Amino acid sequence: MRIVDIRERTFPISSPIRNSFIDFSKMTLSLVAVVTDEIRDGKPVVGFGFNSNGRYGQGALMKERFVPRLLEAEPESLLDESGLLDPHRAWDTMMTNEKPGGHGERSVAVGVLDMALWDARAKLEERPLFDLLAERHGTGTPDPRVFVYAAGGYYHPGKGLQGLKDELTSYLDRGYTVVKMKIGGAPLAEDRTRIEAALSILGEGQRLMVDANGRFTGEQAVECLEAIKDYDLFWFEEPVDPLDYEGTRLVSERAGTLPIATGENLFSHWDARNLGLYGGMDPQRDFLQLDCALSYGLVEYLRSLKALGELGWAPSRFIPHGGHQMSLNIAAGLGLGGNESYPDLFQPFGGFPDGCTVEDGHIRMPQLPGIGFEGKSDLAKVCASLLS
Repeated sequence: MRIVDIRERTFPISSPIRNSFIDFSKMTLSLVAVVTDEIRDGKPVVGFGFNSNGRYGQGALMKERFVPRLLEAEPESLLDESGLLDPHRAWDTMMTNEKPGGHGERSVAVGVLDMALWDARAKLEERPLFDLLAERHGTGTPDPRVFVYAAGGYYHPGKGLQGLKDELTSYLDRGYTVVKMKIGGAPLAEDRTRIEAALSILGEGQRLMVDANGRFTGEQAVECLEAIKDYDLFWFEEPVDPLDYEGTRLVSERAGTLPIATGENLFSHWDARNLGLYGGMDPQRDFLQLDCALSYGLVEYLRSLKALGELGWAPSRFIPHGGHQMSLNIAAGLGLGGNESYPDLFQPFGGFPDGCTVEDGHIRMPQLPGIGFEGKSDLAKVCASLLS
């Protein structure tokens, strides 16, 4: 078998919202299709992939370097012993002639293609990706029931406190038990008022997360921590710059029982390892949010799981950023602690296949081949547009 074509298109996922660092008015992502010469049900097997929000589309990098390497490779060099597409060998091909370090935007370009390659591989085997992952890299038995939380609570022009409460209430009404809101983009006193408004709508068994998107210095983060640590929050997310391990350590040492979550903007297993070594985080209390779509894909994510596992981090402490079905499959296949979800934002790329509902903060993965993009009708139409 061989790859016969790879197509990319940049799509807008703009929204009039902001977090503490960026607004999303011009946000884009890259959608790719990896087309093979294998036929299933009368059609070529095609793998799809796209990047998470917040890092923009990477079509230029893909078209200049990574796609040509895949298409110019000897077809057999991309296959495993079974004669099927091997994402690990394809990853090695994509990264040929790339220097180590400097993970920047290329990690996103490779992550998008890696997602599509895994989608294609599972479709070639005619089974869900989470089932394949459990067999190859997990315990052998997947857990199709996955914890999900609802991400939102952005700064939105004219929304106000009632708008924030209405938004979070709508997520709770849809079955979520944990919701997330942004902080760090307003004065601390204002953010405390927003947090208290959000807490006021929670019922029994429902929790709130707060996310500063790396806005603070270590000292500022500690000041914020002291102002919010008595609110009984689910976690305090990305309090400092993702590479400020000293700042992370300062916050972690003072957090008490409040979990710290970070890692969505770390793009290699080396960066993840450094966080584990020098960030002062507690593997029994805290959470890691590494996002395969932004960090060279699942091939590199497996290395990160191994590197951090050696430092005491169990898979259950990983709850990926991004809100996409790729991480849902990883969570179900490898026993992660859950996954982020965007119930309303960044559509049609966020959310779940049609018919999947959130019950008691969890969804149950459907038995769809590959990642399952075709099970979400609005996303399936967009994916199909790359092939027309």
